Amino acid sequence: MVEVTIQKEKPKRYRCCAGFWHAVAGALMVLIGLFLWFNPAVSLIALALYLGAALIIVGAGYVSSSLEADNGWWTFVGVLDILIGLVLVFNMGITAATLPIIFAIWCLAVGAAQIVSAYKFGRADLPWGWSMALGVLGVVFGFVIVEYPLIGTIAISTLMGLYMVVYGIFEISEYLYFGKLEHLKSE
Repeated sequence: MVEVTIQKEKPKRYRCCAGFWHAVAGALMVLIGLFLWFNPAVSLIALALYLGAALIIVGAGYVSSSLEADNGWWTFVGVLDILIGLVLVFNMGITAATLPIIFAIWCLAVGAAQIVSAYKFGRADLPWGWSMALGVLGVVFGFVIVEYPLIGTIAISTLMGLYMVVYGIFEISEYLYFGKLEHLKSE
């Protein structure tokens, strides 16, 4: 009689992107999100400047993390964040009609990248639900802005502030979770 043994293949160790840059970017996103949320009358020019600076820093974090994790999606999102950030910082004449479209493109790209990352997390037996939820939220938010580009400064700053706070909290939580995971593995 032949005995057959089936062994479940161990999942590959997934090098996560949640390095120190993610904690810094998350904290920055929360602060800017709260500022936007509680100061909805901020002008679109100031909003473009603050968000441009934040996107440049977040983009640098994504590019840095993507080099460690060998993740092309994070490289894409990082470069896109840096480019959009530079456009916002150096083109202060952006009109109210174009700023919502730039936000929509950013939200769609980041949302799509987070959905892909959630899938990769799931395949590596890592928690993926929050990443998927945030990715879907970003895609939905991007489509809402595309559909209603003239909803005004108050609605954009309030909704974008809320999204940035949630995004920042997720980034900080991801950093803390994976930092704890790495600490447990090293013991």
